[in-house]
Amino acid sequence: MRVAIAGAGAVGRSIAGELLENGHEVLLIDKAPTAISVERVPQAEWLLADACEITSLDEAALQRCNVVIAATGDDKVNLVVSLLAKTEYGVPRVVARVNNPKNEWLFNEAWGVDVAVSTPRLMSALVEEAVSVGDLVRLLRFSHGDANLVELTLPEESALAGTQVGDVQWPEDTSLVTIIRGTRVLTPSKEDSLEPGDELLFVAAQAREEQLEELLSVRREDTSG
Repeated sequence: MRVAIAGAGAVGRSIAGELLENGHEVLLIDKAPTAISVERVPQAEWLLADACEITSLDEAALQRCNVVIAATGDDKVNLVVSLLAKTEYGVPRVVARVNNPKNEWLFNEAWGVDVAVSTPRLMSALVEEAVSVGDLVRLLRFSHGDANLVELTLPEESALAGTQVGDVQWPEDTSLVTIIRGTRVLTPSKEDSLEPGDELLFVAAQAREEQLEELLSVRREDTSG
């Protein structure tokens, strides 16, 4: 897979290193000569150019890329790169870094963004995920299709504890993708039972999040006495 990364700072180089280790072809683009540090990621291609300029993106052969990652520290640049990648070059997958959470609302399909990654939001979400039981935590927003990756730790008193996945009437536009149980990562089947303490990861439409949280958090009726 060919991936172009706009922004060769610490974030861009780190992403490039991970992708190269996984066998992908990576091009790093930056307009600052001081950012061109070939020795830091020698396996990558490097291009000294302004990723907001069509001529630069032509030189980068962006039309051959499967993924473009806008990873600069400037939200305006990341939006422009995303829009050009999607509309001018038809790149199938565009991932954009959000530096200022106040700008997150802009990073959507209208600007060519398929996945927006907000580091401050992700960090706060991971903190919430670590301490919250029974509360839905949004981990990642997918701009295309208005879907989110969300997590909920099933509480001890949940009415769904002990229920098989296939017997649950999940909300529309919702998919259970992973169950994390202790150190195990399970791909859920219809026969798997939900257990208290399970970390459940869903891809869900934003409009269904409240309904999903209510379904998972509802308490079982007390039949004692």
